[in-house]
Amino acid sequence: MAPESYDLIVIGSGPAGEKGAAQAAYFGKRVALIEKEPVLGGAAANTGTLPSKTLRETALFLSGFQHRELLGVHFKLKDRVTVGDFLVRERVLKESERARIQTNLDRHHVKLYAGTAAFVDPHTIAVKPSRCPSFLIRGERILIATGSYPFRPPNFPFHDPRVYDSDTILNLHHMPRAMLAVGGGVIGCEYACMFAALGVQVTLVEKRSRIVGFLDAEIAASLQDRMRDMGIQLLLSDSVADVQTGEELVVRMQSGAVVQVQTILISSGRCGNTEELELDKAGITPGERGQLKVNANYQTQVPHIYAAGDVIGFPALASTSMEQARVAMVHAFDLKYREGVSKVLPYGIYTIPECSMAGETEESLTEQKVPYVAGKASYAANARGQIVGDTTGLLKLLFRLPDMKLVGVHMIGEGATEMVHIGLTALMVNADADLFIQTCYNYPTLSELYKYATYDALGQKHKREAAGT
Repeated sequence: MAPESYDLIVIGSGPAGEKGAAQAAYFGKRVALIEKEPVLGGAAANTGTLPSKTLRETALFLSGFQHRELLGVHFKLKDRVTVGDFLVRERVLKESERARIQTNLDRHHVKLYAGTAAFVDPHTIAVKPSRCPSFLIRGERILIATGSYPFRPPNFPFHDPRVYDSDTILNLHHMPRAMLAVGGGVIGCEYACMFAALGVQVTLVEKRSRIVGFLDAEIAASLQDRMRDMGIQLLLSDSVADVQTGEELVVRMQSGAVVQVQTILISSGRCGNTEELELDKAGITPGERGQLKVNANYQTQVPHIYAAGDVIGFPALASTSMEQARVAMVHAFDLKYREGVSKVLPYGIYTIPECSMAGETEESLTEQKVPYVAGKASYAANARGQIVGDTTGLLKLLFRLPDMKLVGVHMIGEGATEMVHIGLTALMVNADADLFIQTCYNYPTLSELYKYATYDALGQKHKREAAGT
């Protein structure tokens, strides 16, 4: 019997898989999607994006952190938060998102297969359901959207149930008194802030001299200050030498520092989920950590096989993964629908406080030898910032000289991951300073920060002109 044939086979049901499948099906293509896990949604719905952001909101609520000094009243819901308190909302949201994905696939008439996928040849996939014989399906085109999993450095005792990675931390057994977070990237910093907000004594170790390396240096430095204000101990330019497992976990750093904790969270990068795909039979060779190389159209070494999302590496964000898969399918089927992924992408870091950015940084502009001015506006000088109790937030806008075209947006503070979209939209339409000067914003709002950061930038420009620089 000949294998069932499809215009497209998608492997993985995370953001890239779901949106890629729906995009092709929307234009009338016959689509199959293979998911090896018993639930839909990949890491975004089950272990990463939505769960971690839900936990952040839970931590802010239970700790009373969001209330800060509102009306001078100290508010804290519970002195001691349990794991049950912390995880209950996260579990509800996961179920809701899985149901949404199922509904979306059904609405687009995507055929769902449960099982592990492996290539037989460049067009044929073997689907192996749990405890059942495998069967074959065939695809004219294939999208690999298998996501990634946390890299586990060999010098950590992962056999100890108190040692977690960013996936298994959601199975936390009890709320620790003290925790070590290894890795100062996005995930490590986000979880460090969540647990610190709940009163856990958190130490974060990062081998580099600063956290979140792609952030604007000033924003990264401000985040470091805010984290220290929360009680987080930052061990920068340091790394773990060894871990002793006893009644407590005793961790010795390369610097000689020693930390005793009840829990360790390791966030040391991720690996592409490609080990079970038997890519050699399709003519594809993955990179060192299983990630796939693609061209501008998200084609792998084999032109009819595409890849999108975390499996291709940075930036590994749910938002960008969705766009990559959509663009891949537009190219795969010559849909004449869009040309490529947005030229400017936003980055959101859900630490406490939030950070977000779009466009160039001061470092990148300096490296490119592009003249610019930086305009800043603080939450402390903004009426809404005062109302919500955030007096340390900052908006920084970067304008190119001499035409004052906006080239970069950077924020730290309440609502930064939402507020950045004003600047992102301006970047998309190549706006200059005049846009923010001419716009009337509601009062009191954080949006006003854009006008005053622009005034500051114009002031910097006039000072330079007056000084002849």
